[in-house]
Parts: sequence; C-alpha cells; structure tokens
Amino acid sequence: MPRHRILEGTPAELGYAFPPEWAPHEGTWLSWPRPEGISFPDRYHRVPPVLARLVREIAARERAHIIVPNGNYERIVRDTLRAHGCPRRGVVFHRIPTNECWCRDHGPAFVLRPRRGNARTQAAVVDWGFNAWGGKYPPWDADDAVPTEVAKQLGLPVFAPGVVMEGGAVDFNGAGTVLTTTSCLLNRNRNAGLPKAEVERLLKAYYGQRHVVWLGEGIAGDDTDGHVDDLARFVGERIVVTAVEEDPRDANFHVLRDNRRRLARARDQDGRPFTVVELPMPAPVVHQGERLPATYVNFYFVNGALLVPTYRDRRHDRQALAVLQGLLPERTVLGIDCTEIVWGLGAIHCLTQQQPRT
Repeated sequence: MPRHRILEGTPAELGYAFPPEWAPHEGTWLSWPRPEGISFPDRYHRVPPVLARLVREIAARERAHIIVPNGNYERIVRDTLRAHGCPRRGVVFHRIPTNECWCRDHGPAFVLRPRRGNARTQAAVVDWGFNAWGGKYPPWDADDAVPTEVAKQLGLPVFAPGVVMEGGAVDFNGAGTVLTTTSCLLNRNRNAGLPKAEVERLLKAYYGQRHVVWLGEGIAGDDTDGHVDDLARFVGERIVVTAVEEDPRDANFHVLRDNRRRLARARDQDGRPFTVVELPMPAPVVHQGERLPATYVNFYFVNGALLVPTYRDRRHDRQALAVLQGLLPERTVLGIDCTEIVWGLGAIHCLTQQQPRT
C-alpha cells in the first residue's frame, strides 16, 4: 500500500481549499452499512435497495467508491448491486474497516491546490478527528481512521488538525464562505468548548476559507446537535436554500424561522447579501414513536445531477424538487425515496463524500 505523508502547516497556508460540492467530481465515497451496526435497528433489510439506487445514479455519472470491511462484504455488496440493476462499471471497492455508514462525517475531506505553471492541480486529505457526534455511539475508532486509510490507498498527503469536525456540520459557497451552526461546532462534546474565534480560525485554516456564517439550532430528531446539511445549503456562490416549516405547531417551526432570519442578515466573504430560497419541510416522518430528521436539504450534487431525498409526501416532495430544478436548470434533479434510510437519522448527503476532480 502506498505510504502517506503528513503535511506541515495548514491547507490555507499552502494554497489548498475545499471546493464547493457542485465542482466537477472524480467520484463519490460511500461506506456500506453492516447489518450488525447500530444505524438501522430491525430494518437493515430495507436499506440495501435504497443504497443500490443511490449507487446506480452516482455510477452513471462518476465513480462510486464503496468502502467495505473485507472481501466477504465486497461480494455481498456486489451481488446486491447486481440484483438491483447497478452495472459493475463505475464502481470501485476499498477494503477499510468502519463502524457505521455515515461517510459525510467520517470520510476524507479532499482539498485542492490549483494548477501552478506546468504543475497539475494537487489534492490532499484533511483528516479531522471523529468522535461519533460528541461521543454518543461508541465505538468509533474505525470510523476515525478512515480518512488516512483512504489517503494511503490514493497516495495522497494528509493534513491532521487534531480537532473533531464532521462533514455534515459545514457547507461551502466556493468563494470563501463556510456555513455552519453554533449548536454543533460550539458544543462542548466536540472539542472541550473551543471558543468561537478559535473554531472560526480552524475552519478557515483547514478548509481554506475566508469567512464563516453561523446559524443556530438543528431540526427535531437530529442526533448530531444540529448539522447544517439538514437546515440550509449553498447551490451557488450567493444562493442558499433553507428549510422552512409552515405549521406553527410543529417542533421545527421556530428553529427554522430563526435560521431563516439569520440568513437574511448574513453576508458573504465580500460583504454582500445572499439570495435566500425557501424549501418546504416534508410531513413529519415518525417510526416507533420517534420523530426522524427528514428534510429535503440533505441533497447531494453529482456530475450533471442533484440527488434529493424524498419521503412519500407527494405535495411537498414535488414542491421541493420543482424549486431545486428551477434553481439548477443545467442539472437533472432526481428524487430518491429515503423514508427507510432516515430511520438511521440521515439521508443522501450524510451517506456521501465527494472527491473533486484534479
């Protein structure tokens, strides 16, 4: 296996930055869940068909890099994909142990350094620490090791900040602004109460950004302490979509209204306001008496398309897809039923991590 090296300094100091999700991809990384994992209690059998649909849509447009713990799992997943019409072409397997399947949070954060002269664009991996969303779900040692294991397999250098960060906690406009929440990144269960100014410094230094926009609390059912990828996302440098709840009796009404107000006041890295576009919330998704964090904002960009979670709510599903298609006319906006996946408290964006094209 290729060796990797730890880079001194920070990505920002060395000219690297985290690209926006809509930038061209080399591929998408996913960690296949294990039946004995904790993410889908008593319903794992309902999950592989949804994952196969997701992989099929990804592999039609870019490589799907699937992380499995060993050769036996690889054979099982290959058979599952084949049974659901996913071609072998475009799917690459990587044997790396994991605890759970949420690759957005435990996977590699790829940063790029632009082409200089005759040199190619260079990639590196930022290996943030991972502690299972504030120590909630031990063990997490295998998940924590994933970014460096990926870097080894790809022969890429690694930045090691030494602090906890999850990919679902941040979003990027591609021009220097990162969007996040106070409820997650300022929570003492992540980095022992690092002050806000230090968190901002780390975001800028290790993602190669210039400006931070803060939202507030997360939605009901979100066990991550408020990941932004359930609340609001960039779809362009100055366009952000945000979830809103129309029913004042719903648990999400005040939280989402507060975040909508924050976005109205927010400015980008150059002091300009954003265009804020509202997305509806689906009707509550409840299983065994538990409110699940169903939201259309947990979408994922792939080359030429946007993959959007839907929840068997015909009115709101259609409305959300129509809004996003209107914002992204150059892409195909596809809905994927995630009613079974959200039982694991995540959806499409939580499962995926992009590898940008160099």
